[in-house]
Amino acid sequence: MAPWAGLLDALQEAVWLVDAQDLTLLAANVASEQLLGLPAAALQGQRIESLCVTPEDQLFWSDVAQGAREGLHTETLLRHADGHTLWVDRRIRLLPGAAPDEPSVWVLSMRDLSAQRRSEEERETLLVDLRSTLESTVDGILVTDLAGRIRNFNQRFAAMWGIPEELLQQRDDAAVQAWMRRSVSDGAAYAARLSALLDAPLAQSSEVIRLLDGRVLERVSLPQWSRQRPVGRVFSFRDLSDQLAASQRIEELSHTDMLTGLPNRRALAERVEYARAIAKREASGFAMLFVDLDRFKQINDTLGHAFGDRVLREVAQRLRDCLREVDTVAKLSGDEFALLIHEADARGAEHTARRVLEAMTRPFGFDTLSFTVTASIGIALFPGDGESLDELTSSAERAMQGVKDSGRAGFRFHQPRKDVDLLARMRLDHAMRQALLERRFRLHFQPQLDLASGQVIGAEALIRWRDPVRGEVPPGEFIPVAEESGFIVAIGDWVLHEAVTQAQAWARQGRRLPVAVNVSALQFQQAQFVDRVRQVLQTAGLPPALLELELTESILLRDADEALRRLQALAELGVCLSIDDFGTGYSSLAYLKRFPIQRLKIDRSFVQGLPDDASDAGIVRAVVQVGRALGLQVIAEGVESEAQRSFLQEAGCHEFQGYLFSAALDAATFEARVWGVERPPMRLVQGGAG
Repeated sequence: MAPWAGLLDALQEAVWLVDAQDLTLLAANVASEQLLGLPAAALQGQRIESLCVTPEDQLFWSDVAQGAREGLHTETLLRHADGHTLWVDRRIRLLPGAAPDEPSVWVLSMRDLSAQRRSEEERETLLVDLRSTLESTVDGILVTDLAGRIRNFNQRFAAMWGIPEELLQQRDDAAVQAWMRRSVSDGAAYAARLSALLDAPLAQSSEVIRLLDGRVLERVSLPQWSRQRPVGRVFSFRDLSDQLAASQRIEELSHTDMLTGLPNRRALAERVEYARAIAKREASGFAMLFVDLDRFKQINDTLGHAFGDRVLREVAQRLRDCLREVDTVAKLSGDEFALLIHEADARGAEHTARRVLEAMTRPFGFDTLSFTVTASIGIALFPGDGESLDELTSSAERAMQGVKDSGRAGFRFHQPRKDVDLLARMRLDHAMRQALLERRFRLHFQPQLDLASGQVIGAEALIRWRDPVRGEVPPGEFIPVAEESGFIVAIGDWVLHEAVTQAQAWARQGRRLPVAVNVSALQFQQAQFVDRVRQVLQTAGLPPALLELELTESILLRDADEALRRLQALAELGVCLSIDDFGTGYSSLAYLKRFPIQRLKIDRSFVQGLPDDASDAGIVRAVVQVGRALGLQVIAEGVESEAQRSFLQEAGCHEFQGYLFSAALDAATFEARVWGVERPPMRLVQGGAG
């Protein structure tokens, strides 16, 4: 076979020569060695059956051994020298000898299919993934070529459009497209839009399609690209019917009161805007009636909320019956209703209010129970009482509250008034809260002196506030607003903490000076007030005897028993307790005997007229006598002249504070004023309120 060797090695395909008599391998070329990793020498002489991997090859060579002479062309598996198998395209044919005495040979030619098989497997995997992706999406997917011929789709698409299975199996694109045109509400327009889209391969589109059965589909179309050029178009269809129905329902609910079915505040706001537009165009007006049921809480409390709901539904119907078709009755909240009366002046609004009151006089009868429900009505007119819904309802509500205050079951028009003061207080309240966050508050300290020796024996902590816009804001301006809004609790807590911290700083310097802090009624009533005082003292490490809490008489008289318990708890802490502005409230000597008070402070209003005002002089002497009789220290505030000081000393007062010695000072100036010299002389110091 040597002459064949050069020819075999020149072939690109792997080739084996097999002896037709004993079926042994005669020769293998170089391409065979490269394909299988086996040298030709290792293959020569081996029986061909030993090299077979598949049953098909085993059967073929068995038939050859029995005399079969037909060739074979199939794909089969061969084993590589490293043990793995590989796919080959294998062709077997018999090559007869050139002469009668020359033996025949079987020629096996093999071509490696590994790369092709991998490519096919990858392509098959991609097709499976594509099909799985198409079928897993909730959208209906249709893929066409540039001419609109269908190339692929998923079952969701077929189900969404109701396309029969047999029609899809026919692969008749025209029939499918015709079915889709017949399914939409406007087939001609649908076909025109589709044709225009197919004529623009790069176009993207999104549109809503309405089907004849009432469903609404969203169709999104994008070009399909391959090798950087458009090759087709992908349509995705999504059923929006449930979503739109839910959105519509949500929109209805957002504009409707669930209990009565009436428009709610949001719907009313839209109708007020419409009424405003009409009124401005026609130079007319309209009215807003605020209707609140009288003592409705009693119905809920006695008969239950389910019964109350029945009443509200009946009231809603009665209010509807009182209005024209163009008017609106809305439920605002709870038992509050609003009536929008178009093109109505004061007379028209009054007429409607009387109709409502008359309708409400009819008894309500449920089951065996009969009762009457009255209503209070406030009336606001556009544009005099407001232009927006909030302004009109606010004005009408204030008028309604006036009806409530005067006996209920009636109506009243809004009486315009200036709300400048209220707005200013709101702004001041906001500015206070910002000031606390931005650390704009500060403490000043006014010295307190012993009248006999002139020694400084304490200091009162007083809050100060400089606003970047308002400048210096007097305490008398912002403290009442803080008390009204409740912010006085936060301010008082800050003052307590800062005063105790400063007193401890002085104590560490060897200057043990009691510091007095004002406590508001609201702050004193807080459940954790005593614990808060204890915590602040412990955190700072200040001896309790160096803290004095100044309380007003109203604190003591509001709930005497509870006040006594708290005062006793504070006394057990060791803090000093005093009554501020004594004589300006409703003092009770019986309470003073019970409470662990150690100090009385005479209000500045009684000190100003000293010594000439006989009334002030009498009051001061009486307070001093009461204090001495009860064993209490008495201190006078607002002392501005030597004559006032002399009178107080003669009357037996123990201590004083005021401009005569010093106004309230910041901590550094206080230290220089009090401890900068051994005994500063008494003199009148000009300054602001102390």
